[in-house]
Amino acid sequence: MKNLLAVIGDGNAGPVLEAALLVARRFGSHIVGLHSLTTEYAVVFGGEMGFSISSEVDRTLEREGHERRDQARRLFRDFMTAHGVPIRAAAPGYQGPSASWREEDGRQNAVVGMTGRVYDLIIVEQPEKLASIAEATLEDALFESGRPVMMVPKNVPPQIGDTIAIAWNGSTETALTVALGMPFLQQARQVVVVAVAPQHMPEPGPTGDELTRTLEAHGLNVSLRTAVGRQKAQGESFLKEAQAAGADLMLKGAYTQSRIRQMIFGGATRHLIMEATMPVLMAR
Repeated sequence: MKNLLAVIGDGNAGPVLEAALLVARRFGSHIVGLHSLTTEYAVVFGGEMGFSISSEVDRTLEREGHERRDQARRLFRDFMTAHGVPIRAAAPGYQGPSASWREEDGRQNAVVGMTGRVYDLIIVEQPEKLASIAEATLEDALFESGRPVMMVPKNVPPQIGDTIAIAWNGSTETALTVALGMPFLQQARQVVVVAVAPQHMPEPGPTGDELTRTLEAHGLNVSLRTAVGRQKAQGESFLKEAQAAGADLMLKGAYTQSRIRQMIFGGATRHLIMEATMPVLMAR
């Protein structure tokens, strides 16, 4: 976890920076703060072709976009300065966190999905509502980058990765998340496997007992809890058991069911995206 991509959409991205710094201190990481500026055009009716670009509205959108970029850049620099994090490439032999700033043009979700492919971890904010740019960014990071993604709630715990809960449903997606999250697991004081019963798994797969034994073979301190319920209730059970265990980080495979199915019927991933009270590390 040496290279972290922190998505800074505007001046309200403080929790993302707090989480990024906690991770960077744990691993001696370099944090890249990423902001993308979207060029929007306002289309209005009128003119010979029946529609036209509104120059006045377009100028307003452009100005607002640059204001958000200025807010994001200022937040990043002030935060790093306040916490003594050098905003430059790490000097030879330096083991602490460092940071740099990156600006790109394009829609935030598309830029993150593409740019994130060369980073060890992508850190994004928890969406406040569905069908938002924050949700689109989270989904593109998951589906397009091929890298693990940490979703951060508004209230960041004092540490991340001290007690880790694994939401285990036996799926390929969660198996991948566990593998990619191994740097966190190896440094955790305690790991709690929150497993569903075999009849509630999305497909036949290893049980929570089997995962527990595998992690113990790595020298980890692991315990096992059982979650009950299916679909949205399963997500509630995962979150409840993780909270009861005092977890400050959850590992969860994303979208074991399709996004469309989860949008219509609900699902554990959908529930955790909207309701998680701790950072969630996801992969797909």
